[in-house]
Amino acid sequence: MELLTQFVDIVLHLDRYLLEFLKDYGLWVYALLFAIIFAETGLVVAPFLPGDSLLFAAGALAAGSGLDIYWLIPLLITASFSGDNTNYWIGYHVGPKVFRRAHSRLLNLAYLERAHVFYERHGGKTVLLARFLPILRTFAPFVAGIGRMPYARFLAFSFIGSILWVSLFVLAGFYFGQLAVVRQNLTLVMLGIIVVSILPGFIAWVRHRLTADTREK
Repeated sequence: MELLTQFVDIVLHLDRYLLEFLKDYGLWVYALLFAIIFAETGLVVAPFLPGDSLLFAAGALAAGSGLDIYWLIPLLITASFSGDNTNYWIGYHVGPKVFRRAHSRLLNLAYLERAHVFYERHGGKTVLLARFLPILRTFAPFVAGIGRMPYARFLAFSFIGSILWVSLFVLAGFYFGQLAVVRQNLTLVMLGIIVVSILPGFIAWVRHRLTADTREK
């Protein structure tokens, strides 16, 4: 419970923790940011790491505390794109080994085939739109690999999505972070970003549950 409380505190005060890290370790803050964004997009076990809020906080920090925006954006685009590709290949190689059982509830061959058909039809927009949805952006490239989405197509949409995602949130943090009202209420801004990021997925889940309940009746 204490670890969870500490994690929430870090997420809501990312600007303060990043600033302290910058003061203590200097340019190693770039490596830290790269590692977090890479892990959040590249490791299917790390969807809990901050993404949108971290990018915004990094942009806000670049607005007045020593980070270079011209280094920051390309670096984090590279982290995001590299993470996506790592996740894709993990899914690509893990999928056939895991989805072997014909009668398993979760890991059966039918699900593997469905994933393949889905990503053949909708893979591009799924990879692109999932980039802006926490948790889903961690699983989308993994499932794209499992579903054998054509790699060249995956690369294109992953690259575009990484550019749009990183640029949007870092630049938003950079420009809005210069406003006094934003700097003074950055914790609320972070909380707002988290809520807005999660909201589409929550609405989709509620709609799915309502539809399922209606069908059962």
